[in-house]
Amino acid sequence: MTAFEGQTVIVTGGTRSIGAAIAKNFLREGAHVIATYVGNDQAAEKFVEEQKEYEGKLHVEKFDVADYEAVEAFFKIFPEKYGKLHVLVNNSGIRRDAVLAMMTKENWNRVLDVNLTGTYTMCKFAVLLMMTERYGRIINVTSPSGRFGFEGQANYAASKAGMVAMSRSLSKEVAKRKITVNCVSPGFIGTDLLSDLPEDLVKEYKESVPMRRFGTPNEVAYAVQFLASREASYITGATLEVTGGL
Repeated sequence: MTAFEGQTVIVTGGTRSIGAAIAKNFLREGAHVIATYVGNDQAAEKFVEEQKEYEGKLHVEKFDVADYEAVEAFFKIFPEKYGKLHVLVNNSGIRRDAVLAMMTKENWNRVLDVNLTGTYTMCKFAVLLMMTERYGRIINVTSPSGRFGFEGQANYAASKAGMVAMSRSLSKEVAKRKITVNCVSPGFIGTDLLSDLPEDLVKEYKESVPMRRFGTPNEVAYAVQFLASREASYITGATLEVTGGL
């Protein structure tokens, strides 16, 4: 048997980049995986096509984690459609960079809505399912930006710092029910999220990393898998950095 045989896992933003790597890792370990996405139908279809060997174990759901009613509707049908929930990975995240004085209200709100409020909403309904089973693993994908505060990312940094604080509080609320809540904090990872950065900035960022390279989505996925394991039962309220020593 593989490590997650018989378990059901939700990965938000699970059809691309880091989310896809996380979802694939759980599939390889025997889990049933529900990968959510919000808009890119083509990427979702391609992801499903590439995972044909896991037919019956991979499911894709389309909704916006920032939409409270949509999340509530998803969880209302979850027990009947998928059964028990064992692991939730909140990976959905967006950037809308600008210096604070020039940042629009819309871009501030949208980043907070997806990254922070979306995590709250997913956790809220997931915890209600997990509490009845007295077991669960929640992993929230945050960022060193929440600790360092990178220029032009006040909204992103605020959302990611908020995720860490929220995770610590939630971990204390649900610990007696054998539910753990942790964060994984990826540094500079080679994904679409960094594809719009200027070449000189990419070089500068790489030079700031002691390992002198960007990480890979798979390196993040293995960290998530560790915190989601049954063996990680005494780790909660923690943040595991995957940053190359940043």
